Amino acid sequence: MARGVCGRLDVIRDKGMIPSADLAKIIDASPETVSRWRQGRAHPRPEAERMILQLEYVVEQLSGIYEPAEARLWLFSPQKLLDGATPVDAIRQGRIDDVRRLVDESRDGVYM
Repeated sequence: MARGVCGRLDVIRDKGMIPSADLAKIIDASPETVSRWRQGRAHPRPEAERMILQLEYVVEQLSGIYEPAEARLWLFSPQKLLDGATPVDAIRQGRIDDVRRLVDESRDGVYM
């Protein structure tokens, strides 16, 4: 079953412990805007929607490895294989492939 933006925001909040205020900072939107998306009263601009989809994918993958609090810590911690950037910053910079590779390596036990 396809999830709309509201469902994807719920996954990010629940499995990644990223509340709306933090998500707003990540995708460069106001908390009020994120609230409208969550309520289904507005739809994100394409760039914001792309970041939501990417972040939701990563959070879903992390949920198979970490508890929500650990997933949040991983997302906001500098990572050696991202040249010291945090996964959240790498997503903002369009480096989703690098983040996905790091998640895959973490899941496969190659790099922890």
